[in-house]
Amino acid sequence: MSTYTQITYHLVFATRDRKPVLSSERREDLFRYIWGITQNHHCHLYRINGVEDHIHLLTTLHPSLRLSDLVKEIKLSSGKWIKENKVFPMFDFWQDGYGAFTHGAADRPRMIEYIINQQEHHKKVSFYDELRQLLIEAGIEFDEKYLI
Repeated sequence: MSTYTQITYHLVFATRDRKPVLSSERREDLFRYIWGITQNHHCHLYRINGVEDHIHLLTTLHPSLRLSDLVKEIKLSSGKWIKENKVFPMFDFWQDGYGAFTHGAADRPRMIEYIINQQEHHKKVSFYDELRQLLIEAGIEFDEKYLI
């Protein structure tokens, strides 16, 4: 028998100290770079987007790959690429940790739309409030001090 999975992950992670350093002029370059990382790991990236201080990805995970390894690879490789190519001059590092939320196939269109609309969404909602709401909706217990 082969291995079959149908798990879509909504990944969220921020810049160190949530510094607003991901300028809009080069964000698409970053997104393309991260898309390449997911493709190299045989993941299907449905959507990526973000704002100045964090990004969202909606992706599948190849069955042979651990989620933590994929996120680690994305953060380490993209951080190195940003620094070597001086893409975002004020970028230091990605913040430790990440949010990962699972969704089924029926949720994909809604989640794609949510990620597409990040710029509009964050005109009204802070990242702190967004992350807090995502954790609550997923039923994940958390300590407020780690959301800062």
